[in-house]
Amino acid sequence: MTDAGPAALIELAARGIPFALLARDAATIEVLTGDVVDVDLLADIPLTDADGAAQEVLALVPFRQVRERGFVCHDDGAPLRCLIVRDRTVIDRDAAIAQLPTAPIPLTDAGFDIADDDYAAIVRRVIADEIGLGEGANFVIRRDFTAGVDADAATAALTWFRALLEHERGAYWTFAVVTPGHVAVGASPEAHVSARDGVVTMNPISGTFRHPPGGATVETLTEFLESTKETEELFMVVDEELKMMSAVCSDGGRITGPRLKEMSRLTHTEYVLRGRSRLDPRDILRETMFAPTVTGSPMQNACTVITRHETTPRGYYSGVAALFTPRTDAILAGESTHDLDAPILIRTAYLVDGRLRVPVGATLVRHSDPYGEVSETHGKAAGVLGAIGAVPRDGRAELAGAAIDAATIDEDAPSDDRRPLADDAEIATLLASRNARLAAFWLNPQEPLTAGGPFQGRSAIVVDAEDRFTTMLAHQLRHLGLDVRIVSWSDITDAQIDDAELIVSGPGPGDPRERGSARMQRMREVVARRRDSGRPLLAVCLSHQILARTFGIELAPLEAPHQGLQKTIDIFGVPASIGFYNTFTARVPAGTTSVGEAEVAADPVSGDVYALRGPGFASVQGHLESILSRDGMTTLERLVSAALSPVDA
Repeated sequence: MTDAGPAALIELAARGIPFALLARDAATIEVLTGDVVDVDLLADIPLTDADGAAQEVLALVPFRQVRERGFVCHDDGAPLRCLIVRDRTVIDRDAAIAQLPTAPIPLTDAGFDIADDDYAAIVRRVIADEIGLGEGANFVIRRDFTAGVDADAATAALTWFRALLEHERGAYWTFAVVTPGHVAVGASPEAHVSARDGVVTMNPISGTFRHPPGGATVETLTEFLESTKETEELFMVVDEELKMMSAVCSDGGRITGPRLKEMSRLTHTEYVLRGRSRLDPRDILRETMFAPTVTGSPMQNACTVITRHETTPRGYYSGVAALFTPRTDAILAGESTHDLDAPILIRTAYLVDGRLRVPVGATLVRHSDPYGEVSETHGKAAGVLGAIGAVPRDGRAELAGAAIDAATIDEDAPSDDRRPLADDAEIATLLASRNARLAAFWLNPQEPLTAGGPFQGRSAIVVDAEDRFTTMLAHQLRHLGLDVRIVSWSDITDAQIDDAELIVSGPGPGDPRERGSARMQRMREVVARRRDSGRPLLAVCLSHQILARTFGIELAPLEAPHQGLQKTIDIFGVPASIGFYNTFTARVPAGTTSVGEAEVAADPVSGDVYALRGPGFASVQGHLESILSRDGMTTLERLVSAALSPVDA
């Protein structure tokens, strides 16, 4: 790593070579130059050269790579572009800003590709036709701000990069990547995934507070933090990213937070998830494609919903910029040869063939107000568009932001309202109070798996029905002592169904009554075959509904979907605080306590069935593995014990 003068930045544009500028701290800018290689798969990212020596690589990963996980998308052929770093220099940030170009880049034909009213109509359709029919808890649908640009692409990149450095604050990465035929310049607030010294970190950010004119205040932020919609939106994405963490980390992932992410025009709420992994960083990246904050949950079905409601490909929007840096201690550590740092590609401007594109999306949940989501897309776009001069800047907000930054740096600065709002005692208390709702299992250090558990020596197969809550469920079952494998609904064999000591038939999106779905049909076969055998079965959410139907219990849609809803319910005489993600329910007449050989735990008024148990089986409507399930682990142990009771007897 060497120091270089800021004039080197100007030379890059003139020389026409591929380069990347990364501002990852407050003091410096990293300048990367090298060779560009496009590859097909994440596994093909060249972390070593022809001689086997480790090399640094910056990869732009497009959304279409979700095909590697078997998910659908509009495939635009966007390349998985790798800049193999041959030279790295570090430049003083302030000196570089002083040298970068400032002349405005004129834009023509500027505006959103989808009108506000049309986007609001999409929001209504997603709420009614997707969330309302059980396809998932939340979905992110994008729209693009587009404009014509008649300027040299590299010069535009340097100009916009400077503008973002000056006018946007709080970004995780501010960056410019210039490669043949393609420019990406952005200020991403969100680290998707990092892996450093074997520690994997994810940073789910959700809930968006659009600052009023002149900047945010304690009073206006308090109103936002007390919003049920915004709070549940964050909890849902934490659940979704814990699914990913449980797939790549041996210890599943511990959550810390919540915290505020304060930017120039927006403030977000965030958590940090950490766990340990020995996986290759390319495998970590594959298992975490892509963030639920820019797709939705469950992830696989979110991709299907995106394909239905977005008529054009995403390109790099919601993908990642992934920097793979060689580790000097990797051989001794016995771990991966590279660290990974990968922010989400959001709040980013793309320039291709003289056309600017700034994609933005809103997270749609059951509480969403269509025009509120329209406003959110404007707010998210404004940070980038205001910086590059496409929309007016809020000068008072920027001055407020500058004052906050100065107060943060100056230890002698007075303690007043210019300091970060997160430092306010009322705001800090309000944020911390959120954790009282959450499961201690995910907040506290988890006991090592070697500590054993009540079901030590037992084994289970978890059947995945396209909701990776199964990874969290499997992780918790392992902490109860079980040896667990996850098998997809499409791969599970009749022999596995028959031979497993315990089958845990998992959750999934959709209507359990649907007859034309191969997935629903196979899940019905799994539950029926296992019940007919009399061998232990635990059924969760979708599978709980399918099991209930085998007893002749009615299935019906809820009046309002329970997506990300926390309820305290009675499960066979024991109150339990449980998280729900369901649109359909099994329902019995009020007061019913049994149906056939099944004991029923149901709501005393509505008759909604929360759990079933009987000889060799148990089921639950809620997600015991969710962060919303404060009593999830104790309830899971009770139901596993009930399912295994014939074996114990």
